[in-house]
Amino acid sequence: MGYNVEKNLKLIQEEIAPYNVNIVAVTKYFDEDAIVEAYDAGLRCFGESRVIEASEKIERLPDYVKEGSEFHFIGHLQSNKAKRAVERFDVIHSVDSVKLAEKISEYAFEIGKIQNILLQLNNACEVQKSGFSKEEIFDCFGQIKNLPNVKVLGLMNMAPLGEEEKKLRELFSDVRKTRDSLEIEFNCKLPELSMGMSQDYVIAAQEGATMLRIGRRLFS
Repeated sequence: MGYNVEKNLKLIQEEIAPYNVNIVAVTKYFDEDAIVEAYDAGLRCFGESRVIEASEKIERLPDYVKEGSEFHFIGHLQSNKAKRAVERFDVIHSVDSVKLAEKISEYAFEIGKIQNILLQLNNACEVQKSGFSKEEIFDCFGQIKNLPNVKVLGLMNMAPLGEEEKKLRELFSDVRKTRDSLEIEFNCKLPELSMGMSQDYVIAAQEGATMLRIGRRLFS
């Protein structure tokens, strides 16, 4: 089955050309053939949200794809799956508590790894979504930053579905400003902002995203 990735990718790249941003191809609803097609089209970062299913899928990939790719965990991560996630994923986007960060650091230490993570900011205060509030992220950041086997690369955000453009711009801009404030307060560099999906990636890129999580728009 063909997924039109090459054609779709060219259109997306034209839209985001003015911005310095990477695409994380969200393959959680697609099989390994889709990953291979996306890899052959030039993509190297792939996002999954179910630890066990993703691990099995990745194992079935051809060696050249497996070894040449980065795999990002982008879904809600339960503590009991953290060990497997650390073993399998290069970046975990969705760290939403100190407890989870501590578990990740502990498992990363066991296998001699520094785990790259992003902290999920729920600045729209959606009760159905995980993530730190703005107040919590400042309260908890120092503790997480000082864990021995994690490296905080930046922030991740999931904007509300169906939100109007003006509100989306405000939310994405607020994530960027929160990141900037954390850098100043904690004297650190947080280069990555993972925000924007198939329905709002152009707005996210315009507001400072460095990683766009795009699935449906790539594989339709």
